Amino acid sequence: MNIYKLTAKVLSAVIILFITSLSYPAFAQTADNGNGTYTNPIIWADFPDNDVIRVGDTYYMVSTTMNFFPGVPVMQSKDLVNWQYLSNAVERMPGFPAYNMQGATRYSHGQWASSIRYHNGQFYILFVTLDEGGFLCTAKNAAGPWKLNKLPKAYYDAGLFFDDNNKIYIVHGYSKLNLTEVNPDLSPKSKDTIIFEGKQRGGLEGSHVYKINGYYYLYCTYGGGDGYQVAMRSKNIYGPYEEKVVLKDDMGFRKKGVHQGALIQTQTGEWWSVIFQDRDAIGRVPTLQPVTWTDGWPMLGVNGKAVTTYKKPNVGKSWPATVLPTSDEFDQPKLGLQWAWNHNPNDSFWSLSERKGYLRLKTATVTNKLTLARNMLTQRPFGPASTSTAEFEVSHMHEGDVAGLALFQDPYAYIAVEVKDGKKRLVMVDNGKELTAVENWTANKIYFQAKADFITDNATFFYSTDNINFKPLGNTFAMKFNLSVFTGNKFCLFNYATKALGGFVDVNWFRMQVAKRI
Repeated sequence: MNIYKLTAKVLSAVIILFITSLSYPAFAQTADNGNGTYTNPIIWADFPDNDVIRVGDTYYMVSTTMNFFPGVPVMQSKDLVNWQYLSNAVERMPGFPAYNMQGATRYSHGQWASSIRYHNGQFYILFVTLDEGGFLCTAKNAAGPWKLNKLPKAYYDAGLFFDDNNKIYIVHGYSKLNLTEVNPDLSPKSKDTIIFEGKQRGGLEGSHVYKINGYYYLYCTYGGGDGYQVAMRSKNIYGPYEEKVVLKDDMGFRKKGVHQGALIQTQTGEWWSVIFQDRDAIGRVPTLQPVTWTDGWPMLGVNGKAVTTYKKPNVGKSWPATVLPTSDEFDQPKLGLQWAWNHNPNDSFWSLSERKGYLRLKTATVTNKLTLARNMLTQRPFGPASTSTAEFEVSHMHEGDVAGLALFQDPYAYIAVEVKDGKKRLVMVDNGKELTAVENWTANKIYFQAKADFITDNATFFYSTDNINFKPLGNTFAMKFNLSVFTGNKFCLFNYATKALGGFVDVNWFRMQVAKRI
C-alpha cells in the first residue's frame, strides 16, 4: 500500500508505536506462551470475584465492576487461558439516583460477586449491591441482550445452584452461610437456613455450589488480602458439612492469597479453578489453577502451591492466543467493550458522532472534585506496566473547565489542562492537591501520557505538543488499592466544569501499550 494513502490517524499510530517502542517496549497482553503452557495471571488486570461455567465447548466468565457501567462483563474462552470480551450484562443501573451521582455515590457499594449459571437454554447472572439488594440478569445468548430484574431479596456473595431434582437453591452469607430454596424468578421459596458457620476465622464468603459424584460442595473463601480457599462437602445440601482447606498460598507475591473463584470441568474430564489474587494497585487478577481430586476433595495447584507457569488445559484441540483490546481510535459508532463509565453516563453530554473519529466529552457536572465528575470514561490498565497516551483538542473549553488523563482509585492523580482567569494552564494533581503547573498554555492540541508500573505501584505523568517529545509533569504518584473504591486503578479520560456547563473537548484517540510479562 502506498504510505501516502494512509489516513492521518493510521500514520500517526505507526509513528508513535515506533518511537515509544524505543524506550518502552510494547507487547501484546496474553498469558499464552505459545508452547502449550500459560503463565498466571491469565489476565493481568482487575477482573475479581470470578465465576466461570462451561456450555458445550465454550467457557463463560463474569466478574465484579462495582460502580463502573456498562458493567458485569461477560467474557468467553475456548481454553480457559485466552479470553475475549463478549457482552456487558448491565448497561447501566436504572432507577437509582446514586448511580447518577445524585445525592450520593456508589463507590465500593455497587455490583459485586456475580454467580453465572446456564439452565434449560437460559443464562442467569445473580449479583448483589450493598444498598439496593439483589438483581438477576437473564439471556438466551451470553452475547445478549440481557434483561435486568430487581429481586425482592438480597443474597450476599451468592452461589446459584440448579439441582438435578428441579429444585433451585442459593447459598449466601458472610461467615454464616445460608441456604434458601427459590422460585424460578429467584424469589425466596423458603426461609433462610444456616447450613455452615465458618470456624477458622471470620469472613467466610464467596460461595459457589456444585454437585459432584453424589456430594454437594460449597466452594468458598476466607476472604481478605491474605485470603485462602476452602471446600465443604455433604451428601445433603442442608448438611452437615465437613470442611477442608484446598489452597493457601500467595504465589510468591506479598503474602496475598489466591482465593475466591470457580471450579470447572473441561470436556475432556480435567478439573480447573479460575480464582483471583489480590495484586495491590492493579486490583484483583484471575489465575488458572489445576485441580486434583484427592480423597474426594478438589485440591488446587501442585503440592499445595499455586502454579505460575503450567501446561494449558486439555480441551480437545488447540486454540490460538487472543489479546484483549485496549487502544481506541474512536472511529466506530460504539465504544469498545473494554470501556466503562464511572457511574452511569449522561448520554446527552458525550458523542462519537458529532465529530467523526473523535470522542467528544462535554462538561456534564459542575463540581470541584474529580470523584464527582460525570462522564469519566475508564479502562483497566494491565500488568506488569502500562503506558496510556491520548490526544486532546481543547479549543472549546470554558472558564473553570478541567480536562485530562487520570489514574483513578483512592488516592487518584491526573494531568490536565484547565482554564483559569481566561487562560489555559497545565496541572498535575495528586489526590486533589495541585503539585505543579505550566502557566499560559496556548496549544489547542495536547498529548497526555500516564505510565503505570504495577511492580512498584508507582505512576508518572507526561505531556507533549508533537506526540514525540514528552515532558514529565509533577511527582511520582504512589498508587494504592483502597476498599473505599474496591476496584483496581483505572486509566480515565475526563472533562468537568467548576463554573458552568457548555464547554467540551475532543479526544482523537487513546492508545495503551503493555510491557512484556516478567
